[in-house]
Amino acid sequence: MLMLFLTVALVHIVALMSPGPDFFFVSQTAVSRSRKEAMMGVLGITTGVMVWAGVALLGLNLILEKMAWLHNIIMVGGGLYLCWMGYKMLRGALQKKDPDAPAPQVELATSGRSFLKGLLTNLANPKAIIYFGSVFSLFVGDNVGSAERWGIFILISLETFAWFTVVASLFALPTMRRGYQRMAKWIDGVAGALFAGFGIHLIVSR
Repeated sequence: MLMLFLTVALVHIVALMSPGPDFFFVSQTAVSRSRKEAMMGVLGITTGVMVWAGVALLGLNLILEKMAWLHNIIMVGGGLYLCWMGYKMLRGALQKKDPDAPAPQVELATSGRSFLKGLLTNLANPKAIIYFGSVFSLFVGDNVGSAERWGIFILISLETFAWFTVVASLFALPTMRRGYQRMAKWIDGVAGALFAGFGIHLIVSR
């Protein structure tokens, strides 16, 4: 059982460290707004991972195999959401006039919007769909008992929260925020293009 947990932990941290929509959302929120709002996004992403992990433990790979239409709906819906996020970021980048002006502080955390954006970004993440629908499912075969399944669920939930807490804390540092204020237009533009690219790729590759 220990070897199973160590293997899952290693595979999951590698998956987390691979840059994707979740990473770019947390880092961009941390530098452009605050660590508090980034942490709200981290909670949303962690909740999304818990949803994916729970479904995977119940047999996500079997569900996707038997219901191909559901897989297509998830892929297209997720792609459209990521494209919308990319559009919002690109529009915000184009509207920035003064690169020396501080980024506007928008109170999103109190209304839960940062949490919701983090949750939706993760649920729409193509890497999450592929990872939990195939790779992750390899470790939760019929020979894995309920205790081990709960252990895996808790392990990857804590691992996800810990990793993105590090990301949020790093990008919220004053040095990172000052760098963002100088290059906000370009950073938001690149982040928006990446989100749109993720979304388009998800739609055309379903």
